[in-house]
Amino acid sequence: MSSDFWAGYLSGAIGIIIGNPLDLVKVRLQAGHTEGDTAAARSLRNQFETAGSLVRGAAAPILGYGALNALLFVAYNRALMVLDPSVRDPTNPTGTSLYKIWVAGAAGGLASWIVSSPTELVKCRAQLSSRAEVSSWAVAKDIYKRQGLRGLYFGGAITSVRDSVGYGFYFWSYELSKRYMTTENETAHQTAMKVLLCGGIAGIITWASVFPLDVVKTKLQAQTLDHLRTAVPSDTRPLLASSVEHGRPLTSLEIAKRVYRAEGLKTFYRGLGVCSLRAFIVNAVQWATYEWLMKAFNEPLGKAHDPVSTVE
Repeated sequence: MSSDFWAGYLSGAIGIIIGNPLDLVKVRLQAGHTEGDTAAARSLRNQFETAGSLVRGAAAPILGYGALNALLFVAYNRALMVLDPSVRDPTNPTGTSLYKIWVAGAAGGLASWIVSSPTELVKCRAQLSSRAEVSSWAVAKDIYKRQGLRGLYFGGAITSVRDSVGYGFYFWSYELSKRYMTTENETAHQTAMKVLLCGGIAGIITWASVFPLDVVKTKLQAQTLDHLRTAVPSDTRPLLASSVEHGRPLTSLEIAKRVYRAEGLKTFYRGLGVCSLRAFIVNAVQWATYEWLMKAFNEPLGKAHDPVSTVE
């Protein structure tokens, strides 16, 4: 496989390992009930019942997000080269229009949906489960047993919109930041610090642009899929409590309307502070890892200075 695939895969997996504890807090804050719920007001310390909570729901994302990140970068690189045939090195598209970079990023995000949708669903439900022994694998098997493959793509529509818009801004903001910060005769240290800072900024801008969509997605996926069962034996109950009306789960639009009526706009940004902190750290490390791996993978073949090698 291509170097950008493996660089994307490994950087994505590393990012999840680093960011999972804060992602757990974000998901729980987003999924909190709008009335009479104290979960959103709990301290960060109380978000983690045990040491195992720090990595709850991480197994699926480590594997899934690695694949997602690989598909994302490969699709982005290829899309950018189609949009601008003059681009020889997608990791350094200096003269390319920022609009084309946004479109290529959106295409990459849409392509990664096939992995992100089931990964997000499994991660969300594992993190929200009240049963400490529940693993990502148990959640995935529970969903598949009850709803089949289709069940793993519950909330897929809003996830695809979130990913497309979000990753458009992801690559756009990263490249824009790099262009503003690039100076002549940069030292290796300055370049490394620039990549870290630009990656962190890109992460914050990305999440700020799609956070309301992510809140609705989390609340949507927190609903049980097994809404047709009204009397289920305790050993076969869904892993999450039911949150349905009229025998069916709420739609994204219904959830958005209900949340807005209950608390107004502020609830669509609940958890943004924690998410921004996580986004800066994770994406700074991811971009630095990705660019370092791209260079490392290509150098043994004598292609360190060959821009075409970064996408072959």
